[in-house]
Amino acid sequence: MSKALLVLSDGIVFEGEGFGSEGETIGEVVFNTSMTGYQEILTDSSYKGQIVTMTYPQIGNYGVNEEDIESQGGIKAEGFIVKEVCNFPSNWRSKTSIGEYLKKSNIVGIQGIDTRALTRHLRNHGAQMGIISIKDLNPESLLKKVKKHPGISAFDFVKEVTTKKQYKWKEGCWKGCPLSIKVSKYQSIKDKNSDTLTLGRSDTKRNVVVYDFGIKFNILRNLVEAGFDVTVVPAQTDAEKVFEMNPDGIILSNGPGDPQTVTYAIENTKKLMGKKPIFGICLGHQILGLAMGGRTYKLKFGHHGGNHPVKDLKTERVEITSQNHNYCVDINSLKGQVKLTHKNLFDGSEEGMQHVELPIFSVQHHPEAGPGPNDSAHLFKRFREMIEKCS
Repeated sequence: MSKALLVLSDGIVFEGEGFGSEGETIGEVVFNTSMTGYQEILTDSSYKGQIVTMTYPQIGNYGVNEEDIESQGGIKAEGFIVKEVCNFPSNWRSKTSIGEYLKKSNIVGIQGIDTRALTRHLRNHGAQMGIISIKDLNPESLLKKVKKHPGISAFDFVKEVTTKKQYKWKEGCWKGCPLSIKVSKYQSIKDKNSDTLTLGRSDTKRNVVVYDFGIKFNILRNLVEAGFDVTVVPAQTDAEKVFEMNPDGIILSNGPGDPQTVTYAIENTKKLMGKKPIFGICLGHQILGLAMGGRTYKLKFGHHGGNHPVKDLKTERVEITSQNHNYCVDINSLKGQVKLTHKNLFDGSEEGMQHVELPIFSVQHHPEAGPGPNDSAHLFKRFREMIEKCS
């Protein structure tokens, strides 16, 4: 392996070994605390513009396959940082190694650095722009390149990751998913071990239009399991066109970057509110907040991982959630319009809201997991029930 450098915008330099593509990449450096699911993380469109650091020490031991890709076009992260790469994966589903996967996708990675020290630095000083290079090993030269970068808020990454054309999605969840109970009629089934209701497939389909701001495939799978006929549309689709499709509900998906750059999505959401039930996830949650006239703010180092405890303020249940976001909605800027429904128990930040009058709710975390815990999968059922009440 070749020598590689990681240089952060504040001048900190980490030396390691390059893997994947032998090139150079710039992005906002963040860390993810998940122990597994590296392929889903790399292919999550919400990471467009970012370089992902994995805190788990060894990555790649179960390889890479075609089934665990979470978005069209494969890897969306700009680069990958790990402590140690496993070049000899062992798993019956594995088709190739993580190194070969990055190389084929032209993505630069670096291993052999102290990821614990890097994570602590990002926690203390905040997420920041960084550069990984295998071809230029001059720290001063690399720092100049990073300094010239305007930052991720200068770009609309949604336009880069959204689908180019409308399509139907029909695939449901894989065996073992909380919503993958196959039943002949729409019904709620009570889990004998909890009070959580899971929703089986339905013969009575409800039509839902999904705005693709960087949609994860597992969101679409869960919607199918919740009894929806799913149509995915590009991020810039006019609200008038959606009205012509006459859906029963609308999903605003996850996606990358600063929500304030996605002005067309904000304007379309304003037109949709009050006309159809809406469920927002992650970036979709932030877009809803802005469409209502609220504010968003950037977290110091974001929430990225599969172990974030979130309290449902209505049921008082604590759910362990999958998260991937750098921005958050300021609920106080929406006083009188929404009520807070979920709260992050790590830092107290807002995790969900519901409109006080309209059939609209949203969450900042990822109920579809992929990767991560399935504690919040019931939210797809909640959306189905909201639509039933509005019919």
